[in-house]
Amino acid sequence: MPTLDAPEDRRRKFKYCGKDASLRRQQRMAVSLELRKAKKDEQTLKRRNITSFCLDTPEKPAKGVAVSLNLGELIKGVNSSDPVLCFQATQTARKMLSQEKNPPLKLVIEAGLIPRMVEFLKSSLYPCLQFEAAWALTNIASGTSEQTRAVVEGGAIQPLIELLSSSNVAVCEQAVWALGNIAGDGPEFRDSVISNNAIPHLLALISPTLPITFLRNITWTLSNLCRNKNPYPCDSAVKQLLPALLHLLQHQDSEILSDACWALSYLTDGCNKRIGQVVDTGVLPRLVVLMTSSELNVLTPSLRTVGNIVTGTDEQTQVAIDAGVLNVLPQLLQHNKPSIQKEAAWALSNVAAGPCHHIQQLLAYDVLPPLVAVLKNGEFKVQKEAVWMVANFATGATMDQLIQLVHSGVLEPLVNLLTAPDVKIVLIILDVISCILQAAEKLSEKESLCLLIEELGGIDRIEALQLHENRQIGRAALNIIEKHFGEEEDESLTLLSQVLDQDYEFIDCECLAKK
Repeated sequence: MPTLDAPEDRRRKFKYCGKDASLRRQQRMAVSLELRKAKKDEQTLKRRNITSFCLDTPEKPAKGVAVSLNLGELIKGVNSSDPVLCFQATQTARKMLSQEKNPPLKLVIEAGLIPRMVEFLKSSLYPCLQFEAAWALTNIASGTSEQTRAVVEGGAIQPLIELLSSSNVAVCEQAVWALGNIAGDGPEFRDSVISNNAIPHLLALISPTLPITFLRNITWTLSNLCRNKNPYPCDSAVKQLLPALLHLLQHQDSEILSDACWALSYLTDGCNKRIGQVVDTGVLPRLVVLMTSSELNVLTPSLRTVGNIVTGTDEQTQVAIDAGVLNVLPQLLQHNKPSIQKEAAWALSNVAAGPCHHIQQLLAYDVLPPLVAVLKNGEFKVQKEAVWMVANFATGATMDQLIQLVHSGVLEPLVNLLTAPDVKIVLIILDVISCILQAAEKLSEKESLCLLIEELGGIDRIEALQLHENRQIGRAALNIIEKHFGEEEDESLTLLSQVLDQDYEFIDCECLAKK
């Protein structure tokens, strides 16, 4: 049975357990994968330009040119030596690719138009043709990975990067957009864009006079260059990007702030070294301010970034605490959006996974009342994260801190959650109750704690769990009853113990393998 002084191998069986704070944080990062997957659509990987016209579109083609072509005419026009016919055909293709529903990406690729469109990117004498070709390629690259690959293998990356130096703003912005779609496909193409030296050209575009829509596109493209791991973007790229992201975080536009925060969330989603690179920029105070934003598209990624940072070392977590995150996180537990409550609880659980002086700071910022409120009244997905926080707190706390946890009223909602349809959560709650009982025993307060648990209906629930279909739960419940609530074992308990012992080791290992 788990105790406050449990051996190391036992403590590592649960994601929250043990006094090895760094291990607990790493394991909680694994748990957060589900949370991240649920959020994966909050920032778009790729964007298709379906605008019917552009205010900054370059010069118009010659009057009298037809605007409707069939596929054969389109292929013939694209391959023509007449730049006007090339423009007409490319624009027709672009319009087809810009339709909102079912754009014919596959048809255009199979027609072999990409190599010719890539050639048009180099037609500096015809910026209108460059623009239409870049737009068409942008929309093709917004499709599946296979379709993006067709653009890359058609040789588009380098010509698009060269267009970042175009004197025509519309051409330049469309090239940024295309590169953002290519980089957003995954680490392979992201690294291709980086290795072709795109970052310095992108950063050179940032200026106070840039149109806001253009700056939004640049920021989004930079965020895609930070996105994805296995592998992460290279160190040299990160070092180039961080100062620019820090600068963009000072902007007032919510879309720019959102994408800059998402970029930082990707860079902090990993090892302590990556987290350290971001922390060392001094960005945390600004992130804390953004966590108070009323705009969800800013609050969510800033909170995610801070949550990632506190999965790092104790020192990195302390920097976050010093920046004021504990002024904000307890308030976010009471946010009207359950998704924000869940992220806040996840971040707080990682602070609680640290040493006891971090737990003391949680107490100093009065985090327990909103935590208990969430455990009582929150949606179950939020309650689950709150249970992890209680578990981390209980495992790393001093005796005095455990007493404060009990006095906060946390046992009542924990006991009520013993009926939850989630095996892991029930096991964790049983483990927490066992830890608290062990501590009470050392303080000679076990009798009063047992009375409290009984008054809350805890004994009845724990006894009922002895017959749970999950053998681990049955064994954990039986251990608590035997050790803390039974003077002597009667025959029925002995028989139940023997039944639960059958195949217990096998079941325990199988369950652990699924975690």
